Amino acid sequence: MELLDNPVRRYAWGSRTVIAELQGRPVPSPHPEAELWLGAHPGDPSCLLFSDGRRISLLDELAADPVTRLGEASARRWNGQLPFLFKVLAANEPLSLQAHPGAADAAAGFARENAEGIRLDDARRNYKDVNHKPELICALTEFHALCGFREPEGTLELLGALAVPELAAHVDLLAGQPDHGGLRALFSTWITLPQRLLDHMVPAVQRACVDLLRKGGPDRAFGAELRTVLELSEQYPGDAGVLAALLLNRVTLAPGEALYTGDGVLHAHLSGAGVELMANSDNVLRGGLTPKHVDVPELLKVLDFEACPAPVMTGTADGVITRYDTVAEEFRLWRLDWSGPTNGDVVPLPDSGPRIVLCTAGSAKVSAGSGRSMTLDRGESLWLDATDVAVKVASVDGPAQLFLATDGTRTSDR
Repeated sequence: MELLDNPVRRYAWGSRTVIAELQGRPVPSPHPEAELWLGAHPGDPSCLLFSDGRRISLLDELAADPVTRLGEASARRWNGQLPFLFKVLAANEPLSLQAHPGAADAAAGFARENAEGIRLDDARRNYKDVNHKPELICALTEFHALCGFREPEGTLELLGALAVPELAAHVDLLAGQPDHGGLRALFSTWITLPQRLLDHMVPAVQRACVDLLRKGGPDRAFGAELRTVLELSEQYPGDAGVLAALLLNRVTLAPGEALYTGDGVLHAHLSGAGVELMANSDNVLRGGLTPKHVDVPELLKVLDFEACPAPVMTGTADGVITRYDTVAEEFRLWRLDWSGPTNGDVVPLPDSGPRIVLCTAGSAKVSAGSGRSMTLDRGESLWLDATDVAVKVASVDGPAQLFLATDGTRTSDR
């Protein structure tokens, strides 16, 4: 049981308040802060803070003694590596339109780019590792995102209401085949349009959105979608990602709701703060809405064009604890909330394997079966390894909130 010191990633889309406030630092921060990484990703690992003053990389500790740190079963299953990466994400501006490759595509792409001699820190690099990257984000504040292709019937209704003459021939691709094949044809056409056509079509869509909102008022159908397209077109004029946004589910999460994004699902986080848990990977294939490297042919290889509603989750609640189950073997997320009559309730945590605990509100006491205990305050996080058994937590002096990250192979709840 050791406290963690976690790196902060600075990206232009980040917030100057969310992560700084969480950690009790002065606000605003000098630079936008987008992500707080908790884990052992080689690109930016956390450090263990020992009671004797030592500060050692979690990545190095896992390499030195994977069985003790992960447990024999987890060390064998995950080749001595931590299978998940835990984050706090704070988006003040939209992230890029992107998808993550499946495991086979990631392994093949990583090997291919290595053979081509593309450095890991090269801006053209698509594959930073061999892992896929399913991910789950649980909202801390109201959180907005685009995720997955909308059912074709709804998209045709939206495009019909916009009635943009410049899009008419393209829309016929979906109208003539209102399924995943039509979505593939329409998206592939839009994402590969020459810039001279985009410079004409995106403003036409922008004008149509304005006209439709004026006619229907702020509560009209597709109002959130239309406002999102306007915001994206202002920030990224002439970007094919603006057209692609017309095809995606527009999602608003309330605090405590979560959104799962599987392999090949096109998505873009728009704004808000949340805790994010994912497979331990940094593989991103971008399709637009970014100044970063965009590789459309590679993106089209991995995209899943099956349309379905966005998989918003409320979790399975059992008293203080709420569990978020997904199909991902690499991770499982748990939320612990103490409020009102639950203040002071003692909650056992899952035993065995690697675990990371993050306090996002109040304070909590963490006690292990060995007799060791520690108080975790807001913004602090804790590493629990396989030797930390019979761990229990309880709030201290009022309401508190913790998030727990574990691997996803465990079958028992607690």
